[in-house]
Amino acid sequence: DEIPTVVGIFSAFGLVFSVSLFAWICCQRKSSKSNKTPPYKFVHVLKGVDIYPENLNSKKKFGADDKSEANNKSAMPKNSLHLDLEKRDLNGNFPKTTTKMQGFPDLENSSPKHFAERKKDSVSPDSLKSITSLSSEDKQDKLGTLFFSLEYNFEKKAFVVNIKEARGLPAMDEQSMTSDPYIKMTILPEKKHKVKTRVLRKTLDPAFDETFTFYGIPYSQIQDLTLHFMVLSFDRFSRDDVIGEVLIPLAGIELSEGRLLMDREIIKRNVRKSSGRGELLVSLCYQSTTNTLTVVVLKARHLPKSDVSGLSDPYVKVNLYHAKKRISKKKTHVKKCTPNAVFNELFVFDIPCEGLDDISIEFLVLDSDRGSRNEVIGRLTLGSSAEGTGGEHWKEICEYPRRQIAKWHMLCDG
Repeated sequence: DEIPTVVGIFSAFGLVFSVSLFAWICCQRKSSKSNKTPPYKFVHVLKGVDIYPENLNSKKKFGADDKSEANNKSAMPKNSLHLDLEKRDLNGNFPKTTTKMQGFPDLENSSPKHFAERKKDSVSPDSLKSITSLSSEDKQDKLGTLFFSLEYNFEKKAFVVNIKEARGLPAMDEQSMTSDPYIKMTILPEKKHKVKTRVLRKTLDPAFDETFTFYGIPYSQIQDLTLHFMVLSFDRFSRDDVIGEVLIPLAGIELSEGRLLMDREIIKRNVRKSSGRGELLVSLCYQSTTNTLTVVVLKARHLPKSDVSGLSDPYVKVNLYHAKKRISKKKTHVKKCTPNAVFNELFVFDIPCEGLDDISIEFLVLDSDRGSRNEVIGRLTLGSSAEGTGGEHWKEICEYPRRQIAKWHMLCDG
């Protein structure tokens, strides 16, 4: 009787000890995890683009004079470091490094020897051929200045663009006399990389300080590229206002010696002329027996350029209206980098009334833009009240039902 009792007592003590040991190990693991450096929170990844903004809460000045530079160096806090996620170890921690302040205090503190910072306010004349100089009228109505830096990382084969800030922007909101600016950047001519900064509310001197890293661009191709900055103001209730643009051809700009700090005047956008929006070929057929309207979007030709690259990514949006109220909408696929697009896409609309008297159809040719709102290239309206070829085409559709009738039409302003 005593042996089973002793075995039971030892088993109970062993069970209690095992549970206590397991709880102690779990607590130790939890405390060790809490002591680790948390990952950097603000990481936004686009296709081929990593964005690492620095010090989002404090606005930092760019291009200060030597005296203010020295003061900023001494007053700069020790913990204002740029965090690069690719420099973390396997545990997610950042290695301790000693950094030396050089150049401007608001740029990254450490870099390889051959990436030493240097400031360059002017580039070779060849790279400025396509940059429009400000006339006397433009100088009276200045649109502000954009500050940015360029760098090429040979180890990662990456092209790095840091959008620092903009100064002296015009007020696009007449009531508050401020703007909600943001910047959209495109690498031309292929327009493969389209990125944009965050929107900064109610300011005419926005400090973005956002870094865009483009991987997979050989250094030999940098000279063939052009940077296009579009400065816009966000509008919640309508299309965003275009403040201006900056065009930077990279031909003649040497990035092998390190980072370049640059600033450029923002110029007025080169708006397309109203004449010459291109043409659209559409075919329509009205089936009176089924009370349906068949619409075929065939081709578009001579579309104007939507930006400085000279290339558009067009697609067509088709809207069906009944008594001036939109009741249905369709759209074609996007055709990349062409002013002469072939769509050949068919859509069938159900007509809610007998006949086509109160029906009209609208064609919007738009340029697809991944970074912001799509821009309207041209517009075409067919209906009984439409003028020109739109009215004539609609009349033929009504007179000859069950017949597919195709016509070319000039596009109007969007």
